[in-house]
Amino acid sequence: MTTKWTIDSDQSDVLIQMKDSTITYLGGETNHFDGFVSLDEDQIEDASLEFSLDSNTFPSKKETALQNKMNTNPSKKPLIRFKSTSFQKIKNNINFLKGYLTIKDVTKMVELDAEFIGINNYNGAKKAAFEIKGDINRNDFGLDKNFNNSKEKFGLGKNLKLVANLEFTI
Repeated sequence: MTTKWTIDSDQSDVLIQMKDSTITYLGGETNHFDGFVSLDEDQIEDASLEFSLDSNTFPSKKETALQNKMNTNPSKKPLIRFKSTSFQKIKNNINFLKGYLTIKDVTKMVELDAEFIGINNYNGAKKAAFEIKGDINRNDFGLDKNFNNSKEKFGLGKNLKLVANLEFTI
């Protein structure tokens, strides 16, 4: 029997970081997103996972450069979406999650590392938790290919680092 768990955005967060040429990180963290995971008999093999987040929600002024580079139209709420195509368990807590990542209306297949934290009962609710990590080549998604040649005082690295701590509830 397949069970669909919904994301608990109050207990989850997504961090996106990008190096700049001064060896510091620009980053943004948000919990303004939604999604679900479907598990068959509470087993993670072939789990189906989807989540999306609003890239307008990165909070601090330092992250404005990252946020502005991801937005094409400030009046439109850009979303970052991920939809899994496969979840492969290699051994205890070593898993590969493949799926389609969409940023700025560009969709590409990516492979992410996934750690299934486990299933627990908390305050009478059944919870499942995952940590998902990956490096995403920002140029694959049209994120400022010419930014390093711009008149800005710093250049950005080619990779975005994605870390998602996701908690789901039945």
